[in-house]
Amino acid sequence: MLDIKRIKEDPEKVKAGLRAKEVNCDQEVDRILALDKERRDIIFATEQMKAEQNKVSKTIPQLKKAGEDTAPVFQRMGELKSQIAANDETLRTVEAEYRTLMLSLPNLPDEDLKPGGKENNEPLRYFGEPHKFDFPPKHHVDLCTDLGFIDYTRGVKLAGSGFWMYTGLGARLEWALLNYFIDTHLADGYEFILPPHMLEYQCGETAGQFPKFADEVYKIQNPTDDRTHYMLPTAEAALASIYRDEILAEADLPKKFFAYTPCFRREAGSARAEERGMVRGHQFNKVEMFQFTRPEDSDDAFDELVTKAENLVKGLGFHFRTVKLAAGDCSASMARTYDIEIQIPSMQGYKEVSSVSNARDYQARRGNIRFRREATGKPEFLHTLNGSGLATSRIFPAMVEQNQLKDGSVKVPEVLQKYLGGLEVISKK
Repeated sequence: MLDIKRIKEDPEKVKAGLRAKEVNCDQEVDRILALDKERRDIIFATEQMKAEQNKVSKTIPQLKKAGEDTAPVFQRMGELKSQIAANDETLRTVEAEYRTLMLSLPNLPDEDLKPGGKENNEPLRYFGEPHKFDFPPKHHVDLCTDLGFIDYTRGVKLAGSGFWMYTGLGARLEWALLNYFIDTHLADGYEFILPPHMLEYQCGETAGQFPKFADEVYKIQNPTDDRTHYMLPTAEAALASIYRDEILAEADLPKKFFAYTPCFRREAGSARAEERGMVRGHQFNKVEMFQFTRPEDSDDAFDELVTKAENLVKGLGFHFRTVKLAAGDCSASMARTYDIEIQIPSMQGYKEVSSVSNARDYQARRGNIRFRREATGKPEFLHTLNGSGLATSRIFPAMVEQNQLKDGSVKVPEVLQKYLGGLEVISKK
């Protein structure tokens, strides 16, 4: 949620920032300002009437003692009571619309981002060289099928299109990736979290996914009461709400977490031939990094998360690039995002495997997450950051395609071998 002070101080700058994100919210911003004024006017008028009500009520004993008629006073008290009740009802309506509009505004992009969409994304650096083969390489679907890593047919039979099932050494290889990520984050001093996979609505609201994207998640209606949960699309949705409505001690910051979860997305699988297989699906595994920091520390925290994601990909031996996203390619909740993109040979281009983002105080305002500044004793909104560390649904196909050998076998990355009993090459049985 944006700071209303920021909107009031320079509404045209806010509008321009949102347009840079390819979102025109001019009317919403104007309406928010009008509602804010109306809300403050109603509150002021109500306070004046309550003050009059208190003042008038104090005259009643004096009038009675003097034997004067108190009927006009009681009539005025009734009028004030009715008007206050009407104002309260109007205020509830105004504040409901105000809150809905405030929640609908995306985060403002950092000023150094280029405006526009992905066509203005900026590659910052490259690592390694693109993979080259001296034989016709296979697609990861064929490799995974031939080597018994994944049963696509039975995955669809169990859950429908957009799902797959890991089998045998494929399941172990997937788990080896997750163990590699987890061990690395533990070594870096991050705390391991295993959150619930079903979340309350307010988690999505705090993360910035709701109300705008409420129809893009899997919902579960409780048959015994009126509660509705949703399956988390990413662990960020859970981690962002850990300290919702709490005030942390400044000395306890930063808070550094990572979480393993399956992620559930309603997005339709791509119909393009090069994205067949597990590149785009409804369920995939991911380890997510998350930080709560002081505002002045969030830029350093962002750089730390980017470096951690890059090092994970380096450890697997992949060629990759780090890309600074243009304002319009950042998600609605984020002020800046860097993507780590690797090459999947069959797709003839780069695909994002990690997205590192800084939400600034946007999520903290939505979830009322603050810390108490030691120097002043006053609470302030903190900053939240997240990054994939990593998602496996694109790492896995890149790994088997880039590490394939001429005979159809696949080399196991050195960092994963210890999780597979020292296995170096996986061949067809």
